[in-house]
Amino acid sequence: MRVGVNIFLTEYSIQPVQLGEELEARGYESLWVAEHSHIPTSRDTPWGGRKDAPPLPKEYRYTYDSFVALAAIAATTDRLKVGTGIALVAQRDPIWLAKEVASLDIISEGRFEFGIGFGWNREEMASHGVDARTRHRLVREKIALMKALWTEDRASYRGEMISMEESWAWPKPYQKPHPPIVMGSAGGPMALAAVAEYCDGWMPVHPQDLAGDIARLHALLEQAGRDPAEVEIGVYGTDPDPDKWEEWEALGVSRVLIFLPPAPADVVVPLLDQHRHLIGD
Repeated sequence: MRVGVNIFLTEYSIQPVQLGEELEARGYESLWVAEHSHIPTSRDTPWGGRKDAPPLPKEYRYTYDSFVALAAIAATTDRLKVGTGIALVAQRDPIWLAKEVASLDIISEGRFEFGIGFGWNREEMASHGVDARTRHRLVREKIALMKALWTEDRASYRGEMISMEESWAWPKPYQKPHPPIVMGSAGGPMALAAVAEYCDGWMPVHPQDLAGDIARLHALLEQAGRDPAEVEIGVYGTDPDPDKWEEWEALGVSRVLIFLPPAPADVVVPLLDQHRHLIGD
């Protein structure tokens, strides 16, 4: 089992370069960072879109830009994998995003993983001109457009929602054909269908029925003519629980991400030491 971490990096948390160096020195496998462009103060959508959710934590409105933070980390580490956890694809311009992904993949020499999601904050999406009701289809088309940019010298795309005339765009990613695309989501039918169609990995958040979700995902992959072994499964934002991890590993989970609080270095670094024994050799 590979052990990484996920965190909301902010101006008041441990800073990106220090965190990357501390993780690499202790043998952690990867670092994944969350993002939000902004949080509208209306707060009409409950946290995570869940009914009766508690108040939204402060860090959601303080996040760094994930690609800027990860580029700094990649430039000051040698082995640590870096990932978006998650990139809000519906809210980002896909042509710029394709260039950011490829650039970071080259800077990290192939250590980048592209964690994506559909998003949940409807007010945030609306500020970007995104209709939450059609965001799943929009993400699908944006990923398809980006794949064209990453793999074709003269790339073009025409979908129902977005299009791009034949264009040149470099750089191309370091990893071929592109960095792994990892869906971060619960185990809902739309998310699992997206994983089966166009993703290379899936990282559920707070899984409730992981065995059932994995079985459903494998069935969808087989229907799509894909080998389930091609799609890596991790668990995002878990507690350090070796017994639970052993159960997940038996289901085919190969990575876990420990949630770190968005706290200063004097809080976070001792936690890294506390969990170090879980990494193994």
